[in-house]
Amino acid sequence: MLIGAILRAIRPQQWVKNIFVLAALVFAAGESNGLPWDRLVATLLAVGAFCLGSSTIYLINDICDIESDRKHPEKCKRPIAAGEITVTTALVVAAVCLVGALALALSVGGEPFPLVIVVGGYIALNFLYSWRLKHIVLVDAFCIATGFLLRVQGGALAVGVPVSNWLFLCTLFLALFLALCKRRAEVDLLGDDAGSHRAILREYNLGFLDQMVTLLAACTIVSYTMYTIDAEATTKFRHGELLFWTVPFVVFGLGRYLLLVQTQQGGGSPTRVLLGGDLMFALNGAGWLAVVLVALFT
Repeated sequence: MLIGAILRAIRPQQWVKNIFVLAALVFAAGESNGLPWDRLVATLLAVGAFCLGSSTIYLINDICDIESDRKHPEKCKRPIAAGEITVTTALVVAAVCLVGALALALSVGGEPFPLVIVVGGYIALNFLYSWRLKHIVLVDAFCIATGFLLRVQGGALAVGVPVSNWLFLCTLFLALFLALCKRRAEVDLLGDDAGSHRAILREYNLGFLDQMVTLLAACTIVSYTMYTIDAEATTKFRHGELLFWTVPFVVFGLGRYLLLVQTQQGGGSPTRVLLGGDLMFALNGAGWLAVVLVALFT
């Protein structure tokens, strides 16, 4: 059915990435010793704006990549590449998502400046990514990472609280780690044909990617550890000293994800792993969340 194809094309499963918008709400909850319900609606509207904005980009990206996707062993199943949705229909749906994203952002407002600026910047950046930037080695990964930074900033504007510099650094390193892990998985899966599916993959090789993801994993661990012992950050939680005990979960999670990438067990899709694609990763994430909740509310 057309509706089902459209739903698959806008990729609602990818909306899980917008969980980063909720980061500022967690800090606000810690500062107020409870969940600030008056800010919850604004944050959820911000999440909705980024969800619709990301769906706009997925549609545009699939239109731009329609020919290369048809040659890809997995991407050929995408609704636009498979011919389930015409390009015209995809453009109409993308326009609706774009208007919806900007309308939701406008309804939120924002402090100290409007959220719509960040959402608009996120969409504009990703348009440039789909058009040109994804074809430039490393720039493609930094565009993806910037998208996550904008999500964090957008959540902060919706809640009206500043974001720790350590959180921005953790987000940057983690997003780069995930982006290059995805490139690593693509190069490994496609082998010598990688360049024929996506030209940028000719610029990457497994040795370079393994070095970069190892470096970024280390940077993520160090910056996250510094964040957990930073006085400014820990004072926002009832029991901020407990945050330090989330570090082992982060180390295990990054190590597990690297293993999944290098053994081709779904590590090329962060969303699939986050949505329960690997039991050990899911249990580890639940452990991390439990410690954070204890630090916040006990």
